[in-house]
Amino acid sequence: MIIINKGKLPIKVWAEKSDLVGYDNALDQAVDLSSHPIAKKWIALMPDFHVGYGMPIGGVLAAQGGVVPNAVGVDIGCGMIAARTSLSVEQLSKEKLEEIRLKIHRLVPVGFKHHTEAQKHPFLKRDINDPAIAKTAVAHQIGTLGGGNHFIEIQAEENGRIWIMVHSGSRNVGKKVADYYHKKALELTGNQPKLPTPELAYLPDSNEEYANYLAAMNYCLDFAVASKELMLMRVKSAFAACGIPIKAEEPIETHHNFAAVETHYGDELLVHRKGAVKAEGLVIVPGSMGTASYICEGLQPAESFNTCSHGAGRLISRHEANRRFSHQEAVQAMQHVVFRVRHGQYDELPMAYKDIDRIIKLQSELIKPVHKLLPLAVVKG
Repeated sequence: MIIINKGKLPIKVWAEKSDLVGYDNALDQAVDLSSHPIAKKWIALMPDFHVGYGMPIGGVLAAQGGVVPNAVGVDIGCGMIAARTSLSVEQLSKEKLEEIRLKIHRLVPVGFKHHTEAQKHPFLKRDINDPAIAKTAVAHQIGTLGGGNHFIEIQAEENGRIWIMVHSGSRNVGKKVADYYHKKALELTGNQPKLPTPELAYLPDSNEEYANYLAAMNYCLDFAVASKELMLMRVKSAFAACGIPIKAEEPIETHHNFAAVETHYGDELLVHRKGAVKAEGLVIVPGSMGTASYICEGLQPAESFNTCSHGAGRLISRHEANRRFSHQEAVQAMQHVVFRVRHGQYDELPMAYKDIDRIIKLQSELIKPVHKLLPLAVVKG
C-alpha cells in the first residue's frame, strides 16, 4: 500500500509506484475527493483504479453528512453473478460452445436492445414512488446485458468444472436515478466554495432528497440483482436448448457501484464504493474480456473500509484502444475463446486492461483467491 498526502485527507492506494503514472488523471481526482467537505478518514484506491466521472473508478469515499451520487456512479448496482455448474470442460467442444453462445444472444438482448415484451420476475411486483424511475421501461430492461464492459462468460475452474458468469447492472433505470439526483445535488450544493468540483455535488442528509436517493439507489441494486438472476436463468435455458441441460450451485453475487451505512473505527459512515467491492464472504473479481476471473474470499480489511477491487482496471482509454489495435491483433488476442470480434470494437481487449493476476496479488491483504476461472466463450454487448 502507498500513502499519498497531497490533499486534505490521506489517499491510501493498493498499487505499485508504476501504477501511479497512468494514462489519465485519476490521482488528481482522488486528491480533489480528499478535500470534499463530507469526506472522512481517508480516500482508498483499489489496484484497478482509473479515471471516472468526478471520482476514480476503483475508489472508496467514506462520508458523513450526505451522499454523492457521482461517487456511486451512473450504473447503480453494476456487479457480478457467478455459479458453478454440474458440467465439466470435456463436455463442451468449441462447436458446442459456439452453438450455446449464439443461443444466448437470441435469449438475452445486448447493447442498447431491450425485450420487446414485458418480462416476468417477482421483482417487478415491487413499486417505488420516485420521479427518476420510469417503471414502464423496467419490465422490458430487466434481463438485458447492456454494452461497455458487460459480458456473459462460460468459464472453467482449475479442476475443469464449468462456471457461468454475468456482469451487468441497473441499465437505464440506474442512469436515470443517477442523473436526476446529481441534478438535485447541483441545486443544493453545486456552488459551495469548499466543493472541489461540481461533479462531486452532494445531497445533505438534512434534506429529504438524501433519503429519496438512497431509496431509489436500493431499488436499482435490487433491480440489478434480479436482472442478473434472470440472465443466469436464460443462459441455463440456452444450454438446455443446445442439448446440454445443467444444474447450477447457489450463485455468488457482488455489487460494485453502491453506497451503504457502515461502522468503521467507531464512526458511522456512508461508504461509497464506485467500481469497488465489499470484501466480505465470497466475492467475484473478473478480468478483462478473454482473461481469467477470480472467486475470492473477502478478508474484511479495515484500512480499505472492507473493500477490494472490482476487476483488472483499464490501462488505456476506450478511444485509444479502438484507435491503437488492429482487427488482426484483436482476433489474435481472442483466439483462445469462442467469440466474434467486431470490426472497430477493440476497447475491451486484454491489452486495454491491467494484468488481473498482478491486480489480485496487489491486494493479498484484502482478498484470498479461492478459484481461478479461465474463459471458454464470451457474449458481449
